[in-house]
Amino acid sequence: MKRRFGIRTLCSTALAVTAFSLSGSLLAADPVKIGFLVKQAEEPWFQTEWAFAEKAAKDKGFELIKIAVPDGEKTLSAIDSLAANGAKGFVICPPDVSLGPAIMAKAKLNDLKVIAVDDRFVDANGKFMEEVPYLGMAAFEVGQKQGAAMAAEAKKRNWDWKDTYAVVNTYNELDTGKKRTDGSMKALEDAGLPKEHILTAALKTLDVPGSMDATNSALVKLPGAAKNLIIGGMNDNTVLGGVRATEAAGFAAANVIGIGINGTDAIGELKKPNSGFYGSMLPSPHIEGYKTAEMMYEWVTTGKEPPKYTAMDDVTLITRDNFKQELEKIGLWN
Repeated sequence: MKRRFGIRTLCSTALAVTAFSLSGSLLAADPVKIGFLVKQAEEPWFQTEWAFAEKAAKDKGFELIKIAVPDGEKTLSAIDSLAANGAKGFVICPPDVSLGPAIMAKAKLNDLKVIAVDDRFVDANGKFMEEVPYLGMAAFEVGQKQGAAMAAEAKKRNWDWKDTYAVVNTYNELDTGKKRTDGSMKALEDAGLPKEHILTAALKTLDVPGSMDATNSALVKLPGAAKNLIIGGMNDNTVLGGVRATEAAGFAAANVIGIGINGTDAIGELKKPNSGFYGSMLPSPHIEGYKTAEMMYEWVTTGKEPPKYTAMDDVTLITRDNFKQELEKIGLWN
């Protein structure tokens, strides 16, 4: 009896150990989960970031959780949801950069690591939260390239600076937007366009109707000598609206040069045979999506913390001549 009892005990122990080992193996096989939160999930820019973040997930073997966060309430709720689903960290482009302190407090409460992408967090005093790792566009430098491209096209058309004016739609409430338009205006001045020929128009909204309204408010201030127009702004939509305003005001496409930033929002316009919207500075949403997801994965699995600030100024001017080829390179054209 004792011998049989001992055998049964050993078998039970062995089964328990085996079950425990199998359970441990299954737990070990669970993939790392990482969130990727964006403010405007319907925008092609963020769709591209998500697509390449998913590629990083496939390459590295982690699970990506994509969540749209169009406002503050959804942002904080999403962080709780990520924690409940076992995520270890998240990448985020917030709907409002001033949410930075609240996002970080919620992330700390849930023991989640955070990387900001595209837009950098600011604190209650409006200062950058430099302790939060950030990767995004080198805004001023990209703006300079935008301005230089507009000036180069104007010279190619043999425009005289005497009758050439620029309308730049600005949104100084967003630091990245201000830096882009500041860089653009600096490049136009460096190219020889008189400073007094550069008019700024403050945007109330960052969409096409909003930029139409802003540009219209500037067009009425133009002198009668204004023959040619350069239209600038922080992104494609703020330039597209400006171009629409020039059309309504009677300017021919040949007398307008509008160059946006982002590229992904300009595809429909570039398909048109002719427009005052000449082109767009195409950055690298594919690199930003992949890189931030990869950085987060390394951080949560190896403890390697990302750099506090990573700025990218790689942009390509896309026009009607090359936009299909350039978009194909990053998988945005079928």
